[in-house]
Amino acid sequence: MDFFETIMFPFKWLVSIIMVGFHEGLSTIGMPEASGWTWTLSIIGLVLVIRAALIPVFVKQIKAQRGMQLLQPDLKKLQDKYKGKTDQLSRQAMAQEQMAMYKKHGTNPFSACLPMLIQMPFFFALFQVLSGISFARDEGEGIGAMSHEQVVQFDDSTIFGATLSASLLHGGEGNQVAVWILSIIMILAMTASQFITQKQIMAKNMSEEAMASPFMRQQKMMLYILPVVFGVGGINFPIGVLIYWTTTNLWTMAQQFFVIRRMPTPGSPAAKALAERRAAKGLPALPILGGKKADAEAEAAAAAAIVEAKGQRIQPQRKNRKKK
Repeated sequence: MDFFETIMFPFKWLVSIIMVGFHEGLSTIGMPEASGWTWTLSIIGLVLVIRAALIPVFVKQIKAQRGMQLLQPDLKKLQDKYKGKTDQLSRQAMAQEQMAMYKKHGTNPFSACLPMLIQMPFFFALFQVLSGISFARDEGEGIGAMSHEQVVQFDDSTIFGATLSASLLHGGEGNQVAVWILSIIMILAMTASQFITQKQIMAKNMSEEAMASPFMRQQKMMLYILPVVFGVGGINFPIGVLIYWTTTNLWTMAQQFFVIRRMPTPGSPAAKALAERRAAKGLPALPILGGKKADAEAEAAAAAAIVEAKGQRIQPQRKNRKKK
């Protein structure tokens, strides 16, 4: 077992345990054990478990993203300060000031990638499990928590005539045309959902300062590069993996839609739209807070208001005494 296999071993077991658990649960309520739809719902159940577990990470990601957007004016001043200075000392000083700024505001430019980075081991584990189905069947073995019988069931299961362990590049057994058609549809759905999700963030949930930053130019490049990378790589993904990645992209899309509509970034088009909706309903505008600095300012203002209210306590008036 090589180093990569050693690292992936616990993830393969966890992925297969969750899939087998959903498969047995669905079989218990009456779905056929060997049905491709039973195994498809098991893969979707895997997505739901992983993404639900990642909700706290997603909340941290949103806070970090907003912190980065609020930092854009300060970052722009820092870049102007060192503009034209290419010597090593100036670059080092600029990097140190940037890191100090990130640390002060509790954010960093890599936080946006955190949920994807956490998901990648599970994605590769599922890829290894599904890709190894046919080999495990030929060897008479199980794979992960899946027994040999379940391996055979999965290898024989189909949806729309295409086996879940087949890919566009490696068709496998069964209806090759169905495999090609379903693989192409799933690849297009996977890349389109990923593109729409990122486009939605950039079009509706970015302030003008953030859109004008150099960091955003890199994000725009990634907007077009990542779907192409996944689209090209998708020709080698088993259909079960394509189902997993498309489902997780749809989850992300719905999650981002909720966040953008209900908790938009201050100064973004979505924030203006929310203010207009609240104004139309006669509701007060939501307080615009962002990052630890804004929270501290809000707390200080609240404390000052309390002190002021106490200081303005009405004193009891003495009754006028009758003159003797």
